[in-house]
Amino acid sequence: MIQDFLTIFMLTLMVFTFVMCLGALVKAIDLLAKGVPVSIIGAVFLYNMPYVLSFSLPMSTLTGTLLLFGRLSIDGEVTAMRASGMSIWQIASPVLLMSVLLSLLCVYVNYDTAPRSHYARRVSLLQAGEMNPLDMLEEQKFNKEFPGLQIYIGRIAEDKIYDVSINELDGNVIKRTIRAKEGVTSQDVETKILDIELHEVRIEQPDPNYPGDSSKTLHFPADTWTYSLNLKERLGVDKKVRKNRKDMTFPEITSTIQNIREIYPDAPLVNLVKRRQKLVIEANKRLTLAVSCFSFALIGIPLGMKSKRKESSVGIAMSLGVVVVFYFFVIIAESLAGSPQYLPDLIIWIPVFVAQLLGFFLLKRIQ
Repeated sequence: MIQDFLTIFMLTLMVFTFVMCLGALVKAIDLLAKGVPVSIIGAVFLYNMPYVLSFSLPMSTLTGTLLLFGRLSIDGEVTAMRASGMSIWQIASPVLLMSVLLSLLCVYVNYDTAPRSHYARRVSLLQAGEMNPLDMLEEQKFNKEFPGLQIYIGRIAEDKIYDVSINELDGNVIKRTIRAKEGVTSQDVETKILDIELHEVRIEQPDPNYPGDSSKTLHFPADTWTYSLNLKERLGVDKKVRKNRKDMTFPEITSTIQNIREIYPDAPLVNLVKRRQKLVIEANKRLTLAVSCFSFALIGIPLGMKSKRKESSVGIAMSLGVVVVFYFFVIIAESLAGSPQYLPDLIIWIPVFVAQLLGFFLLKRIQ
C-alpha cells in the first residue's frame, strides 16, 4: 500500500507543483525577453521551488490519500482486507505513518529551507532589476539606506505607501522634513529613478537663522509633491534586501517576536502590536501547514472510502474543496492581525483540529 500511495503522491505532487510554478515560469520568460542572464533566471525559478513545496506537499498528501482509498474501496480491496481480520486502523496505518513523515519533512521545509529560498529569490530579482524598490525599505522604521536621507513609511501596499516622513540631512542636522498622508510610486527601469507622488503634504524647514528653534520652523502645505529617489545610489552601497515575514527562518521569527521593541524602536505601540501579531500568525501558519499533512491524510482516508467513484477528477475536486476551506481560515487569521482580542493565531488551528476530529469520528464509524 505504501508503494501505491507514494506513486500517486509523487504524480499529484508533480502536477500541483507545476501548476503553482506557472507564475514563476511566466516571470522567467519575461526576464529572458528583457535580456536577463540565464543564470539569474534559473536561480529565480529554482529558489521558488521550496516555497511552493510548502503548499503542494499537504495538497498532494490529501489528494493521494483520497485517490488511493477511493480506488481500494471501489475495487472491494478494503472489504477483502477487513474480511481477512484487519481493522480499519491497520489498513490506514501505512498511509498515516507516511503522512507523519511528510509532516516532519514540511516542518523542515517551513522551518528553514522555504524562507531562505524565498529571500534568495528576492535578492536574485534585485540583481535582475525586477524587484519592487520598496522592498528595500521597512515599515514603521526610519530607513537610512539612501545617503543623506531618513525615510519613514507607516505601511507599504504594493506601489502605495502611507504615513510618510522624509528627513533630508546635512551631516546629522535635518535640513528639511517632508510629511505626507500617502503616496504612489513609479519606477523608471532604465534611469533607476523612483518617483513618489505624495498627497496631502506638509513641508517643514528650519529657519536658517534659528536652526535650533522649532517655534520658528517654516511650514509649507501642498496637495501633491513628487519626490525622486536615485536607486543607483542605494544599489551602489550594497545589495541587501530587508527580510519580510516570509523570508525569516523560524528562529528569526521567534527572536523578532521576543525583541520586537528593540528592533522597531520608532514604531507606535498600535503598529508594534499588529506587527508582532503578524509574526505570531506566520509562525503558526507554518506549523499548521506542516501538521496538515497528517490531518489531511486522516480525513482523506474515510472520505476516500465513502467515495462512490474512483476517477481522479473526483478525488482532486474533493481535495481542492478541503484545501480551500483550510486556507480560508488562514486568510481570516491574517485579516485579524490588528485585532489580537479575537486570537487569530488560534483561529488558524481550527481546520487542523476539525479535520483530525472528523477523521477519527468517520474512521470510528467505519470500524
